[in-house]
Amino acid sequence: MLLAEERELIVEFGRKLLASQLTTGSGGNLSIFNRKENLVAIKPTGVDYHLMKPEDVVVLTPEGEKVDGALKPSSETRFHLALLKHRPDINAVVHTHQVYATTIACMNWELPAVHYLVGFSGNKVPLAKYATFGTQELSDNIIAAIGKYNACLMSNHGIVTVGQSIQSAFNTAEELELVSRLYYQTKCIGEPVILGDDEMKIICEKFKTYGQQ
Repeated sequence: MLLAEERELIVEFGRKLLASQLTTGSGGNLSIFNRKENLVAIKPTGVDYHLMKPEDVVVLTPEGEKVDGALKPSSETRFHLALLKHRPDINAVVHTHQVYATTIACMNWELPAVHYLVGFSGNKVPLAKYATFGTQELSDNIIAAIGKYNACLMSNHGIVTVGQSIQSAFNTAEELELVSRLYYQTKCIGEPVILGDDEMKIICEKFKTYGQQ
């Protein structure tokens, strides 16, 4: 089976999205780029994560040509492939409709540095303009907004996170859900204090050597 390891990881992390309450049903999608093989494994559209099997995961070329798998790929394949081409450090993409991050996206707000863990993205999480799902316009809007960040809110839609691995992209989605919840809750009380760019530069540098290297 082509990209057997990557397909198994798509199934594993899809179920982790459910367990972490970052998505429901078949919502959201994940992809992994094997740069050595120059092939992409991506979730099939509309398939429940609990029922999805590795062989259901679709394998594509970076240009979107299907090379393995009987099912249709994600409806958001267009922006997955665009992100993988956008930066050489992106090998995995996670897209969810997680509740608190999507709440901020539905307000058409960026997510500022209300907590230092926003550093998983950068000094903030930028916001992409709204466009219909699956369209070239949405893909263009995400690429324009994400820049060098590791995450991007999608207006009235959700969030997309990227990483060198599916684990890092998942971790970013999970941590930013906490930050989004904190921002929501502090806005309910008053106006939160936002960390300055100078402090976030320090945080982002420290994150480069955080954890087991």
